[in-house]
Amino acid sequence: MPNSNRGAVGFSSNEFEQEYDRPSKSELKRQMTALQKLGEELVAEPRDRVKRVPMPEDVRDAILECQQIKDHEGRRRQMQYVGKKMRTLEEDEIAAIQKMLDSWKGASKAETANLHAIERRRDKLLADDKALTQLLADHPQLDAQQLRTLIRNARKEQAENKPPKAYREIFQILKQLQAPAATKADDEDKEDDMDDDEQS
Repeated sequence: MPNSNRGAVGFSSNEFEQEYDRPSKSELKRQMTALQKLGEELVAEPRDRVKRVPMPEDVRDAILECQQIKDHEGRRRQMQYVGKKMRTLEEDEIAAIQKMLDSWKGASKAETANLHAIERRRDKLLADDKALTQLLADHPQLDAQQLRTLIRNARKEQAENKPPKAYREIFQILKQLQAPAATKADDEDKEDDMDDDEQS
């Protein structure tokens, strides 16, 4: 009698297909490692930030508790528990957490780039007198006499290896020049929002 499971009879079974639908062991391990790392990133963030992240209460509690543990072994165990809790999250919850972490990284990258730009501007002021002329033309509200004195003092500090007091003061002045621009942009955004509200 012919075997009904073989040959031209065309016996088909979904059993085998279903097995291949599941992720492989190495894929599961990669996912677990990624979630563990995501948990570690959250534990490394300040508490007030963690409290703002959209996630289930039990996951947040596990993270906040881990932040308080100082004992190495206790913290390691709690970290494993955080990883276990992270694995209970839905894909959209994980995406929301990742998005928030990325936005923080982006903000701090932008901040760092901004500080580097201020440092370059300060170094230009010390290296080239024309840079001061340009700065005063762009910002007539600045005290030219004060800036000239600070630049002269900063050059002297560098030449004599003294503490960079004037050098830091120049940085603060340049930083304050950028602060109003940022605040103004925020205010304009708020005004736009208010206009939108009035129209709707």
